[in-house]
Amino acid sequence: MTRPGASSARPRVALVVLLAALWCALVQHRGIAPDDRDSGRWAASLPPLTTPSGFFTGSDAAGVARIGEAQRWLGGGAPLTVGHTYLPGDLWSNIEGHPALFGPWARWKAERPGRMFVLNVPMLERNEAGLADGEVRAQLRRGAAGAFDGHFRTLGERLVAHGLGDAVLVLGWEMNGTTYSHRCAPDPAAWRAYWRRLVGVLRATPGERFRFDFTASRGRDAIPWPECYPGDAYVDIIGMDAYDQPEGLGFAGQVAEEYGLAHHVRFAAAHGKPVSYPEWGLFRNGDDPAYVWGMLDWFARHRPVYQTLTDYCPHGVWQCPDNPLSGRVVRGVLGAPARP
Repeated sequence: MTRPGASSARPRVALVVLLAALWCALVQHRGIAPDDRDSGRWAASLPPLTTPSGFFTGSDAAGVARIGEAQRWLGGGAPLTVGHTYLPGDLWSNIEGHPALFGPWARWKAERPGRMFVLNVPMLERNEAGLADGEVRAQLRRGAAGAFDGHFRTLGERLVAHGLGDAVLVLGWEMNGTTYSHRCAPDPAAWRAYWRRLVGVLRATPGERFRFDFTASRGRDAIPWPECYPGDAYVDIIGMDAYDQPEGLGFAGQVAEEYGLAHHVRFAAAHGKPVSYPEWGLFRNGDDPAYVWGMLDWFARHRPVYQTLTDYCPHGVWQCPDNPLSGRVVRGVLGAPARP
């Protein structure tokens, strides 16, 4: 059966395939082979990476401290300037934020000018409780009607009080999937309306300078993520969480797939927005230096607002000894002195 709009999609599909082919040709031109173990050669083949970068090493005070340890592991190069963490999504009281979470991050950010704080914000409580679609639909509609405004008003006030009023807020991340209760597929119209309402509530916080990051997971998942987009007036950054999966899909395929990396940058450009990569890392394809090189090259070329490597097993490279080859590539790029 031909799906609606299939004929109009064919030129876009052809463009994506062409982009993937060009990327593969670029890799071959530079002489980079997937089994290349020389991290210095990988690093030297990349254009300069000026993207603000971070490692997610944990949400608590110990996780904040580990950023410095990761920096020492990297060696030289540009400092890690992105601190990224997550609000617990179990209870509304935790979604409102607490000094125990915000305090260490606020101190880290204040220590050096230019540091960025990125906070993933659940849109619903019981966010990983496996709620049925009907319950999710009802909660999204309640949220769009204003039932949860007070929780987010409190969150905005607490962030400003801690000196985090310029945070990047990743609301309702990976909404195109099935993992979280704040998913979009049960009622896209209600999800979009709820996002718009929350942005309005948080922007009304005295002293705020928040930026709002609409971040889907790479690919189609349960629903095409553009169907969840709430509108340009309510989004500052268009992000993508992009792990090395599924098994057997190389980086060129991740660029070219439906709603993949190429679609993401085209969509953002069409809406006049910068991109980000709040989460990325290894996953289904083991220690995969070609994927890591591909992502770092992608960042160098598309200049995201920020990128954060998820650094725990199986995704990471510093805290995960299972990925030594990929770790050498990361150190070779992020730990390398800036090139003229």
